[in-house]
Amino acid sequence: MTTPKRYSFGHAKRLHGNRDFGRVFDLGRRKTCGPLIVVGIPNQLEHNRMGLSVSRKVGNAVKRHRIKRLLREAFRLNQHDWPKGYDMVVVVRPHQTRPLTDYERCMETALNSIHQRQSQSPSQ
Repeated sequence: MTTPKRYSFGHAKRLHGNRDFGRVFDLGRRKTCGPLIVVGIPNQLEHNRMGLSVSRKVGNAVKRHRIKRLLREAFRLNQHDWPKGYDMVVVVRPHQTRPLTDYERCMETALNSIHQRQSQSPSQ
C-alpha cells in the first residue's frame, strides 16, 4: 500500500528567516522563466521547500498578495511532480498577473533546469 500524497504547504515546506534565504541566494543556481527568477539548492530532505520574494515594485499589496497566493498554489499542487529535495526562492519581477497554469509551467521549467544542472555537476 502506498502512502497517499499530501497536497499541503505547511510550516515544514516553507523557507524561514534570513539564514535559509541567504543560503539559497549565496549557493543556489538561478533560472529565469518569464516574470519569475527561481533560485534553488539541494536541501538533504525528501521534500521541497519554497520561499517567496515579491518586492513593492511588482505592484500594490492586493496585486502582490494575489501573485503570492497563485505561486503557493502552484507549489502545493505540483510539489509531487517536481524533482525532490530542493530549497527554492521564487523572486517575482514586475508583470501583469498571469493565470495559475503559467506560474506552474514557469516554476516546473525552472526547477527541472536547476535539477538537471545540479545533476551534471554534483561538486556543489
